[in-house]
Amino acid sequence: MTDSSSKLVYFVIFPLILLCGLVIILNQKPSSWLPSSSSAISKKGVKPSDVSGPSPAAAPEVDQPPPMTENQYTREFSDLEKVEGGLARARATIQEARRNNETSYDPDYVPTGPVYRDPISFHRSYIEMESLFKIYVYEDGEPPLFHYSKSLGILGIEGILIHQLEISRFRTGDPRQAHVYFVPISMQSVATFAYERGNRAWSPLQNVASDYVNLIATKYPYWNRTLGHDHFILACHDWGPTISHGVPYLYKNSIRVLCNANITEGFKLSTDVSMPEIYLPDGTMDGLIGGPGPTERSVLVFYAGGIHGDIRQALMEKWKDKDPDVRIHEYLPRNVSYYGMFRKSKYCICPSGWEVASPRMVEALYMGCVPVLLKDNYAKPFDDVLDWGTFSVDVQVNEIADLKKILTAIPAGKYMEMQRVGVIVRRHFEVNFPPKRFDVFHMILHSVWLRRINIQLNDAHET
Repeated sequence: MTDSSSKLVYFVIFPLILLCGLVIILNQKPSSWLPSSSSAISKKGVKPSDVSGPSPAAAPEVDQPPPMTENQYTREFSDLEKVEGGLARARATIQEARRNNETSYDPDYVPTGPVYRDPISFHRSYIEMESLFKIYVYEDGEPPLFHYSKSLGILGIEGILIHQLEISRFRTGDPRQAHVYFVPISMQSVATFAYERGNRAWSPLQNVASDYVNLIATKYPYWNRTLGHDHFILACHDWGPTISHGVPYLYKNSIRVLCNANITEGFKLSTDVSMPEIYLPDGTMDGLIGGPGPTERSVLVFYAGGIHGDIRQALMEKWKDKDPDVRIHEYLPRNVSYYGMFRKSKYCICPSGWEVASPRMVEALYMGCVPVLLKDNYAKPFDDVLDWGTFSVDVQVNEIADLKKILTAIPAGKYMEMQRVGVIVRRHFEVNFPPKRFDVFHMILHSVWLRRINIQLNDAHET
């Protein structure tokens, strides 16, 4: 080869070959197996088949990325969402039992009969509560304002129930699993120890509740997460509703278990729970349960008590010591037993005093006397489960003058049935140590359970 030919090959032909190769490389398209954008896999749990582009299996093996795990397609559920999922399953179980008219086996007691508005749903709901319900009790605060209340006296049921909650098997030490959170303020103790005699301002008492809620809202995430919707308080003192009013979300959102269940004073039927006022003179039910049968009661109707409020005043003005069948007394005659009169009487009047609650309603049930509820705007305990019309009589305040006529017009057969049903239903008002299934402790918890299971909560920060 001549020198001129060699120069032509090295300086012309080789560069042309290299240039053609470069053009071919630059004109090639990239592989199309990858998703067009990484944002195609969202936090909503999109599956691989939903991602645009050919299947990764069609790509060269050497370029295959590692397969995505299931956790990369599904997000982690929050603690609240897990709790809500369990409640949703419980709701479905209760609804299925009702649709199928399915009675659940129970070795102790199966609710049945007209006393229950829906015995199948109630029983299934009660069983679900026993199986699932978890309550977290905030440990902050010291007695006597918190975690403690007197267990004796007319308001003693508040102290009894606070104590039973503290040691209950429903209590959980893991707040992440709780369905509800108990705010352990004792309204009776607040009224006793924080009240300054002569000071008519509510703010010092309301501040006790407000400061405690601010503490738990700062220290824990659970109050702010739902704005208090899954929290509850328990109060038998008449001042409980007003003290709770000092904490707006406690009053508006939380479940308030109250003896003073007056719907004209802010008691909300869908949110709050009516708690029966129960007086145990010796701290137990000893000597309170039982009485003669319906045919062995000689007195038509009985009441004895102080004149507290307009209703009792009207009752006394019309009937006090005026009719041997209508035994209405402000003070009992000497040597006449108060509880003895309950056991001699067919009907026992349970009037409101300064507030709507009164222990006479439960005393009547304990001793087999049909309660006559002389109250305005009272939310009856467990009314979402029990049909009070089957074991009690409602008399309106404007019907006080017709009291005897109303009671004597009730047929004997109906009276005997109401008395019989009252004996059955009193198990739901009994106070046991320790608590027994279906007693007042468990019925109050079931009322709280119902209010919780019938709402679906979302994290307030997310919404």
